[in-house]
Amino acid sequence: MIGWLERHMLPCAYKSIFGIDCPGCGFQRSFIALLKGDFAHSFILYPATVPLLLTGLFLIVDSRYHFKNSKRIRRTLYILLGLIVIVSYSFKMYQLASS
Repeated sequence: MIGWLERHMLPCAYKSIFGIDCPGCGFQRSFIALLKGDFAHSFILYPATVPLLLTGLFLIVDSRYHFKNSKRIRRTLYILLGLIVIVSYSFKMYQLASS
């Protein structure tokens, strides 16, 4: 199954048009590395993968059980996830500009 996923990854339209990675580039490869059990490589490819998956899991569980402070938890998760994406993308673009 992992081999099938590797052969059928979706191309990034943003990268095709502008020639640079988008803030989500690397997620598919990172997810596949995570499925293979390579957490370190997954993190290097896209640091937001695990927090994104955990946020998605929380949203699914919360839709079923309706936690008491779910609105505050969701807002906090969204902010943390956004910060991780912004910082990692900024770092990636800084490295690209430096090379």
